[in-house]
Amino acid sequence: MRNVREFLQQNIVYLDGGTGTLLQEAGLPLGELPERWNITHADVIQAIHRGYFNAGSNIVCTNTFGANRLKFPQAELAEIVKAAVENARMAAASSCGAQEKFVALDIGPSGKLLKPYGDFAFEDAVALFAETVKLGVQYGVDLIYIETMSDSYETKAALLAAKENCDLPVFVSCAYGADGKLMTGASPAAMVAMLEGMGADVIGVNCSVGPKQMQSVVDELLENASVPVLVKPNAGLPITDGGNTRYDIDEKEFALLVAEFVRKGARLVGGCCGTTPAYIAELVVRTKGLEPACITKKERTCVSSYTHAVYFDEPVLIGERINPTGKKRFKQALKEKDTAYVLAEGISQQEKGAHILDVNVGSPEIDERAELPRYIEELQAVINLPLQIDTSDPVAMERAMRIYNGKPLVNSVNGKKESMDGIFPLVKKYGGVVIALTLDEKGIPDSAEERVQIAERIVAEGAKYGISKKDIIVDPLAMTISADKNAAKVTLEALRMLKAKGLHTSLGVSNVSFGLPSRETVNAAFFALALQEGLSAAIINPNSVEMRKTYHAYLALQGLDENCGGYIRFATEIIPQYAPVESTAVKSVSIETKDGTPLKTAIVKGLSSVAAEACQELLKTQSALEIINGEIVPALDEVGKAYEEKRAYLPQLLMSAEGAKSAFEKIRLHMIASGEAQTKKCKIVLATVKGDIHDIGKNIVGTLLENYGFDVLDLGRDVSPEKIVEEVLRTGAPAVGLSALMTTTVPSMAETIKLLREKAPNVKIIVGGAVLTEEYAKEIGADGYGKDALQAVRFMEKLYADLCKN
Repeated sequence: MRNVREFLQQNIVYLDGGTGTLLQEAGLPLGELPERWNITHADVIQAIHRGYFNAGSNIVCTNTFGANRLKFPQAELAEIVKAAVENARMAAASSCGAQEKFVALDIGPSGKLLKPYGDFAFEDAVALFAETVKLGVQYGVDLIYIETMSDSYETKAALLAAKENCDLPVFVSCAYGADGKLMTGASPAAMVAMLEGMGADVIGVNCSVGPKQMQSVVDELLENASVPVLVKPNAGLPITDGGNTRYDIDEKEFALLVAEFVRKGARLVGGCCGTTPAYIAELVVRTKGLEPACITKKERTCVSSYTHAVYFDEPVLIGERINPTGKKRFKQALKEKDTAYVLAEGISQQEKGAHILDVNVGSPEIDERAELPRYIEELQAVINLPLQIDTSDPVAMERAMRIYNGKPLVNSVNGKKESMDGIFPLVKKYGGVVIALTLDEKGIPDSAEERVQIAERIVAEGAKYGISKKDIIVDPLAMTISADKNAAKVTLEALRMLKAKGLHTSLGVSNVSFGLPSRETVNAAFFALALQEGLSAAIINPNSVEMRKTYHAYLALQGLDENCGGYIRFATEIIPQYAPVESTAVKSVSIETKDGTPLKTAIVKGLSSVAAEACQELLKTQSALEIINGEIVPALDEVGKAYEEKRAYLPQLLMSAEGAKSAFEKIRLHMIASGEAQTKKCKIVLATVKGDIHDIGKNIVGTLLENYGFDVLDLGRDVSPEKIVEEVLRTGAPAVGLSALMTTTVPSMAETIKLLREKAPNVKIIVGGAVLTEEYAKEIGADGYGKDALQAVRFMEKLYADLCKN
C-alpha cells in the first residue's frame, strides 16, 4: 500500500459519507453515544465502514467524532479508540471497492467555546485533542482527520495537537455557514492562511450545507490553497418525511454537483450528513476518468486574523502605536496593567484604517514573556485585524505565536545566525510571515547592495526550514537623515533592488525623520518615495492625517483605487474624523463619543472594564431603568444590527455582551444597596437535547438573552425531554429554547417538542443548531428557528411584547 501523501499527489481521493446517518438507520437509540457502538455493536460499525469501502471510498473515518475525555473517562476512551481503529481495519480487509484503502482518525469539535468567548482554555483544548491523537497513533491509523470545526481557534488547537504528537498526514475540514463564514467569523481565505502556515496536508469544507450552498466556499478555498482541497457536503438540506429525517438531494444530483468541484480542482471528495454508500458509489461513477487537477502553489504573501486574510498585493499599513518606545503614557499603562488604555489604542488605529497592528510591550519594567501573549489575547478579543508580534525575545515570541488566532506577522529575524536559529523554527511550527531586518553580526551595512545580500542569505536560510520566500518580508531599514544625508537614498535603492528580486518589503517609515522638526512633512514625502519604489508594508502612525493622505493619493494615482472611490471616501468622510472630538475619560482611557455616551461606546467596542466604570458614573445621575433602556439595550441593538448585516461577527457580539454584563453587575449591586427591586422579563428554559453534549450555541443564546433582561433557566446539555417538560411546568416559563448539533440527536429534539405539546401546549418553542433549517424547524413543530443567537433574542423580544399586550 502506498503512503497517504504519495497517493494524494497522484489521485482523486474518495472519502466516506454520513456515518451518523447510517447509525440512525441501524437503530442507535436517542441519547446513546455512538462511539460506544465501536465496542457494543462492532459488527454494525464494520458493516458501515465496509459499505463505504465497497462503494469506492479510499479513506474511511473511524467512529470517533466525539471521542474525547469530556465524554469518556480515560480508560474507556482508550478502549473506544482501539476498537474504532480495529473495526475500520477489519472492514478494509474484508471489502472490495478501491484498491488503496486508508483509515483516518476522526476528530470532531469539543463542544466547548474557547476563551475569551467561552470558558475553555486554549491549552486545555490542545491537551484534549492530543489525548485522542496519541491513542489513534498508538493503534495504527494512517492519518488524522479534523472535521466539522466552526471556530478557527479550536481548529488551531486541534491541528497543533496533531502536529505535536505525530508525523502523520493531517486533514482539516471546517463547517461554513450559508454566509460562507465560520460561526466565529473566519473566511475560507483566513483558514487557508492559518492552516497552511501550520502545515496541514489537506484543507477543506464539510457539513452544515449541501453542495449548492457550498460553491462559494469551495471556490475561495481553491483560489487560495496550495495544498489539496477537500469537499464533503451534506445531501442537501434536511426535511421530514413521516417523522423521519431525510435530505433534499438524491445520490445522482449530489454526484453531479460534487463532480463539478472535482473539475474545478478539488482533489478529495465525499459526503457528510445524509450521504450513504450509494452517494459515494454514484460519485465514483460520475468522476471516473477525470484527471486530478494540478496542485499549484499560490505565491501570495498574506497574514490573517480570526476573521479575514490581509494580502500584500497592494501596500499595507501597519499601526505602530502599541509600542512603548518614546511613549511615556504607554509605558505607564503597561506598568499599571491598564489594559483598557492599550485596547483603546488598538481600536483607534483600526478605526483610522490600519490593516495590521504592531504589538510590542518590551520595556525594562515589564515581564514581556507573560504580558505579550496576554495583550495578544486581549486585543484579539475586541479587534479583528491581524497582529504583528513584535519582540526580540524568542520565548515571548513563541508564547504569543502559540496562542495567536490566525497567521501572524512576526517582527523580526535578522542575518545573525543566533536570530535565524531562534526564529525560523517558530515560523515553521506555528505559521507566520516574518520581517527580515537587513543587519548581521557586523551591524547595518552602509550600502544598498550589502543589505540586499543579507536579505538573500536570510531567504536562503529560511528555505532550509521549509519557509517560502513569500513568507519573508524584508526591512532594508530606514535610518535618520539627520545623522546621514544619504540614509534615505540607500534605503530607497535597497527597496528598488529587493522588488526586482521578487521580495516584499517593509519599513518603519518615521525612523527617517528622527531628530528633526516637523517630522510628519519628512515622513510623508519619504513614504511617497518608498511606495514608488515598491514598498509593500509601512509601519506608520494611523493617526497621522499626512501619512494617510499620502497613502490614499498614491493608490489613486497608481490606478489601484477604482474610480478613486477610496480616496473620495477618505477625503470626505475620514479626514473630518481627525478633528478633535468630545471625549470622556474613564479611569485612564479616553473613549471617543461621537456616536454615543461612554457607556454605549464601551459596550459596542467590547470594553468591559470601561463599561463598568462608565455605568458606575451614570448611576450617580440616572436610574437603573434609564441606563438599561437608554444605553445598554441600544448598544446591544447596534452591535446586533452590525452582526445581522455581516459587519460584525460572533466574537464582537459576545464581547459586547460581556461589556453589557459588566454594566448590569454595577446596576445589580446599586439596586441591592438602594433596596430597589430587580425586574426581569419573562423566563425561558434552555437545553441541549438528550444525547448531545455540544452547548456552544445554547450558551451564546443564554448570554445574549440575559443581557436583554430575560430570566434564563439553563438546564445544560444532554437533557431528557422529561426533565425539560418538568422544568417548564415547575416554573411556568412561556418559552423553551432547544439546541442540537448532530444529526443523530435531531430526533431527540423532535421527541422533546412532541412531549411539550402534550404536557405544556401553550409554551413557545424555538430551536437552533448547525443541522437545522427554518423549514425543518417548522416540520418538527417548533414555533421559531434561530439561525443564530440574535434571532433567538428577536423571537423572545416579540414573545415578551405579546405577553405584555395580553
